Amino acid sequence: MYVSFLDEDFFKNMKKIFLNLIQRIRNFISWLWNQEGSPSKRALGLGVGIFSGCFPFFGLQTLMGVFLAKILKGNSILAAVGTWISNPFTYVPLYYFNYKLGSLMLNKDKIIVDFSHITTNELWYQGWYLSSRLILGSICMGLLTGVVGGLGLYFLLKKLSKKI
Repeated sequence: MYVSFLDEDFFKNMKKIFLNLIQRIRNFISWLWNQEGSPSKRALGLGVGIFSGCFPFFGLQTLMGVFLAKILKGNSILAAVGTWISNPFTYVPLYYFNYKLGSLMLNKDKIIVDFSHITTNELWYQGWYLSSRLILGSICMGLLTGVVGGLGLYFLLKKLSKKI
C-alpha cells in the first residue's frame, strides 16, 4: 500500500499541532504579561535576567538573575526568563562576541592558546587571558543588552497600560 505525506489527514494533523503550538505561545505570553509588579519592577527583572544570561556560567545564570532581581526588588520570574538570551543556539555567537569585545577593550588580541611550549604556568596564564576577556566582554554586553531590554519592556508596558 502506498502512503503519501500529502494526504488530507496529514495536513489536518499538522494544522492541529500548529494551532495548538500557537495557542500555547499565546498563553505563555499572556502569563508573562500578567506578572505581578509595576512596569518598572517587571522591566528591572527582565533587564537583570538578560544581564545575567550574557555570562558563561552555565547552570548558574538563572540563579544569578533571580538573586540580583531579589536584591534590586525586580520581578524574579521575568529575571529567570531573561536569562534565556543564552541557550544552545546562541552560546557560541554570544560568547565569541563577548570574548572579542573584551579583547578589544583590553586592546590586546593574540593567539588564544599556544600549545608549542606549554607549561603549567603558561596554561594558567592562557586560562586567565581567555577568562578575563570573556568576563569583561560579558559585563559590557550584559549591561548594554540588559538596559536595552529592560527599557524596551518598560516603555512597552507603559504605552499599553495607557491604552487600557
